[in-house]
Amino acid sequence: MSTIDYSDKIPNNVNLSEDKTLQRALEHWQPNYLQWWNDMGPDGSTNHDVYLRTAINVTPEGWANFGHVKMPDYRWGIFLAQAEEGRKVNFGENKGMNAWQEVPGEHRANLRRMIVTQGDTEPASVEQQRHLGLTAPSNYDLRNLFQINVEEGRHLWAMVYLLHKYFGRDGREEAEALLQRNSGDQDKPRILEAFNEETPDWLAFYMFTYFTDRDGKFQLNALAESGFDPLSRTCRFMLTEEAHHMFVGESGISRIINRTCQVMKEFGIEDPEQVRAKGVIDLPTIQRYLNFHFSVTIDLFGADQSSNAAAFYSAGLKGRYEEMKRDDDHLLKGGQYRILEVSNGALVEREVPMLNALNELLRDDYIRDSVAGVARWNRVIEKAGLSFRLVTPHKAFNRHIGAMAEFKISPEGRLISETQWQANVGNWLPSEADRAYVASLMGRVIEPGKIAGWIAPPPIGINRQPIDYEYVRFN
Repeated sequence: MSTIDYSDKIPNNVNLSEDKTLQRALEHWQPNYLQWWNDMGPDGSTNHDVYLRTAINVTPEGWANFGHVKMPDYRWGIFLAQAEEGRKVNFGENKGMNAWQEVPGEHRANLRRMIVTQGDTEPASVEQQRHLGLTAPSNYDLRNLFQINVEEGRHLWAMVYLLHKYFGRDGREEAEALLQRNSGDQDKPRILEAFNEETPDWLAFYMFTYFTDRDGKFQLNALAESGFDPLSRTCRFMLTEEAHHMFVGESGISRIINRTCQVMKEFGIEDPEQVRAKGVIDLPTIQRYLNFHFSVTIDLFGADQSSNAAAFYSAGLKGRYEEMKRDDDHLLKGGQYRILEVSNGALVEREVPMLNALNELLRDDYIRDSVAGVARWNRVIEKAGLSFRLVTPHKAFNRHIGAMAEFKISPEGRLISETQWQANVGNWLPSEADRAYVASLMGRVIEPGKIAGWIAPPPIGINRQPIDYEYVRFN
């Protein structure tokens, strides 16, 4: 079923009305979700009419339409990509078997754990970003924030559907718990630490949507390879929506850099304090934000060696990024992969069984993808005739998970002492003064066509609308 039924109380393309027990369970969860949205969703936005895209089918062509809608009235629903006839398990010890349409009993706990962990990230990012609408740099950017928020809410629905349909009472309890944890809460925090960090300003928001939503791309791609077909189909459609989130991050940072470079060229200045005096964000501060968000995000991939990752792969539950494009046996029992360790006061590589290093492999795939976007930002700086270049730090820098967590590593990848770290950390990561300066720029600009002075306007509007279109109407 490719077309989505919007006549149902819960829009879906899974024939929900044919399973009355499941339908009632989800309709019972729905008011709790709406209460969570009102309590923890975008602050002060209830009555805004927002120009949002809404999924109408799950085929690549014309999959969404656009129109103004109040966010509490947004039609969140359950959408799975089209089924692939004859789909098989494509990797691991069950390779060649028919893909599972029900949860295999022996993999129930692991599948539930993966779905809950992924599901927990979706409402967490909404909570992290809930105050940003009060300081939006333009009407266009405010709309993009709200689009991301409603789609993260829909991604929560996607995971909750799987929990309710396939995991019985345990799944229903986990679905309730997804609404009870809150980002940064002392007693009930979100599962992954990156989703308990604050997103206090729009520079942080763009970095988050570029780097941390990109982690979502890679995790969802790996889950889309799953032999559990409902999870695969769910994640395949989520990836369609995720692409816009990364676009918002990459283009947002590019526009900030563009505006900074314009000011630097106009006034012939490069000193960060002089640049700040003109009301834009200096390039070294952008680098420090980059260092922070990059390093926090690569921790999300987990420990360098993981028996869990090996078990998930061998069972056919979670594959590698673009598994079927890889030219190997998709079993990996004899494969090797290089990971980092410290030896004789320096970082060195050593080979370990690839099955145990799948987290590191996914992390390295992510890093290659991230570096490409940073290169595009550098082309903006280069075009302005400036010598400064942004760089992604070494993957061992500022780590809090894995073998590197116990060491202090410079952005260049040198092992350093605690004293050296403390002497330089203010040059590498955002300081309180950096964050206070960026926060001082965050005044709200909402008149269509107007834009804050610290960011350049977008080159084009949304869905072929003009830049000065009224994307958000205030009632």
